[in-house]
Amino acid sequence: MNQENQKTNDALLVAAKSPVSEVLKSYNQSETGYNESQVTNSRNTHGRNEIIHKNKNTIFRRVFASFINPFVLILIALAVVSLFTDVIFAKPGSKDPATAIIIFIMVSISGLLKFFQENKSFNAANKLKSLIQNTASVIRDGTAIEVPFKEIVVGDIITLAAGDMLPADVRIIQHKDLFISEAALTGESHPSEKLAESLQFEHQNPLELNNLAFMGSNVISGSGHAIVLEVGNETLFGRISKNLTEKRVPTAFEKGVNATSWLLIRFMCIMVPIIFVINGLFKNFIFHLDPQEAWLNSLLFALAVAVGLTPEMLPMIVTTGLGKGSVNMAKHKAIVKNIDSIQNFGSIDILCTDKTGTLTQDQIVLEQYLDVLGHPSTRVLRHAILNSYFQTGVKNVMDLAILKHIDDEEIKDAIKNYQKVDEIPFDFVRRRMSVVTKDLKGVTQLITKGAAEEILDICKYASYETVVEITPELQSKIDKALEKLSKDGFRILAVAEKHHPPVAGLFTAKDENEMVLIGFLAFLDPPKDSAKAAIKALKERGVLVKVLTGDALTVTQHVCKEVGISAKKALVGSEIALMSDAELESVIDDITIFAKLNPEQKKRVVTCLKNKGHVVGFMGDGINDAPALRAADVGISVDTAVDIAKESADIILLEKSLMILEQGIIEGRKTYANIIKYIKMAASSNFGNVFSLIFAAALLPFLPMLPIQILILNLIHDITCIAMPWDNVDPDYILHPRKWEAKGIGRFMLWFGPVSSIFDLTTYALMFFVICPVLVGLPSGMAFFSASATD
Repeated sequence: MNQENQKTNDALLVAAKSPVSEVLKSYNQSETGYNESQVTNSRNTHGRNEIIHKNKNTIFRRVFASFINPFVLILIALAVVSLFTDVIFAKPGSKDPATAIIIFIMVSISGLLKFFQENKSFNAANKLKSLIQNTASVIRDGTAIEVPFKEIVVGDIITLAAGDMLPADVRIIQHKDLFISEAALTGESHPSEKLAESLQFEHQNPLELNNLAFMGSNVISGSGHAIVLEVGNETLFGRISKNLTEKRVPTAFEKGVNATSWLLIRFMCIMVPIIFVINGLFKNFIFHLDPQEAWLNSLLFALAVAVGLTPEMLPMIVTTGLGKGSVNMAKHKAIVKNIDSIQNFGSIDILCTDKTGTLTQDQIVLEQYLDVLGHPSTRVLRHAILNSYFQTGVKNVMDLAILKHIDDEEIKDAIKNYQKVDEIPFDFVRRRMSVVTKDLKGVTQLITKGAAEEILDICKYASYETVVEITPELQSKIDKALEKLSKDGFRILAVAEKHHPPVAGLFTAKDENEMVLIGFLAFLDPPKDSAKAAIKALKERGVLVKVLTGDALTVTQHVCKEVGISAKKALVGSEIALMSDAELESVIDDITIFAKLNPEQKKRVVTCLKNKGHVVGFMGDGINDAPALRAADVGISVDTAVDIAKESADIILLEKSLMILEQGIIEGRKTYANIIKYIKMAASSNFGNVFSLIFAAALLPFLPMLPIQILILNLIHDITCIAMPWDNVDPDYILHPRKWEAKGIGRFMLWFGPVSSIFDLTTYALMFFVICPVLVGLPSGMAFFSASATD
């Protein structure tokens, strides 16, 4: 973490540890809010609440990126040299710009294809601005007023109500049943409880603190007040935006293409000067040509060699192959924004993915309803339904999961036999809520549902076969049942009841005592049916899946076990925060689960994996995933993701399914296979032709081939290669990830190039000693050679 981000985090952590009174004092704030003078001073000190960044992704930069890369620069350099030799310094009547024109046309077509493919991508940081064009209720001069988000300043007191979006990073100072959804930031599907009390903690992740809230999250229920701690670029949201405007680290595909380009450049830098000198010496001292003419011919021949070494159609073949791959992926419900990512997709050997919605169904489900010892019990379910059904407060996701079981006809009939008498609302101190019901016989019953620890604190008895007092022995059995559920990754609520509570109208939290524990409710975001098969399929393709999530470790481990991902070795965000990059890289290959991560830690994990030589894909759909999406070789999101995630991604899936990824990986490997076929074939063939030309130049007193002739010959060959992207690929070739290796291409050129020259030299000999002498009526090729040399 850089110093700037650490400084911001430190400010949040200090506020979280401090009592409300000290926080207000540190910002010179009172319950009446700031006056205009204080607002102005704060704005001048801390800036406006706007995400400000340099627009680096201009249309001119996109044009530049489409046309300028090492390989294209080779072609442009050759075209410029050709322009000088064939036009500017050529003799009158022999000026021929054809070579330069052809090269420029090929560069233009390839660059335009790439530019139009990628121009559909929008600037991610601009999307961030559109997300925060709302208003918030702020207390100023003792009055609550609505102001635009950009007018909020550090130190402002804002009011929060259900449906509000958080306009900044804040510290809660008052609360009443306040639930805030931070799913887009943390990946945790369940809303977070927010309170005002100061906290004591050791970890360094502000997202784990329930008295802080952040820009981009939403109030689900309840109300409260909060003081603004950070605005604009200093918010967590703003820091993510800043990451998105930074120059993206080159992907494996870009590195591979650049390495191949530099390989060809090195061949040219070695071959061209040697050939220029040797050929000039031959023409000058062996064939006794005029020195000026000899060295001019040598220069033209060196240019011919440079043209001969260059697979001119490479940019077009690559762009065509990637474009064809993107069309095929669209058929598999994947939209490609950045066509370079196609090949990266096929090369990934590690896929990092979030948990919620990818491995799971992204919905809380009541999986089990159990008695106090962990045995199934419909009685517990019936009491839980009565509690959730009759409560008047906002029903959270667990209440909704419980109420889905009303479809049972027996339970529907049971509900009809009860009516509500009173309720004791939920609060964060008790962490439970109660309803009082009355049946047809007039018997009243207090039913309480809440966090297991809080429910156990108010229970003196347990319903186990009969109602018995909770003894230390029974308490131990209950604890073991709870521990098992917790290890299995369940979120647990407990249910208790008490018959014949006091008279209606007098019910208070004091009545929640000496209750009877009847059982537990176990909730889970269940795994997708297809997840296990998809994980297995990816493993068979040589892709290891690692889970990066903001959710709790136990929940994540349970889901991973269900879908076939090893859950033995894991790291949490607080542990990663204490590790250096070198320490993290030393253990990262063995870790499959990374839990309780903040956005910067997700990005850091991806970067460390890349530093270890892996090609990394990352799949995510939340605000917290955006930095990692940009850091990965391939960023993958879904069409239902938040805008910033979609704009940060290279590939967008129309369904959030890992099965689609397998198809994409196969398509990426096919694309790579066909591109590498062309590169190896064209580069080795051209290298062999150069060898053949060197022998011809050594034996002939004239230039064996002009650059334009070599270019046309290469183009005729390359035109037949345009069909290469549609070529079939052997099934065994796409079983494992393939990376760009310039060294492999170089070895292929050095072996197969000279081998192809053998056939050229055989043809030379046949022409020189047999065919040409017969055509001109001479007895031998040597006589023909002697006559040519004399002339």
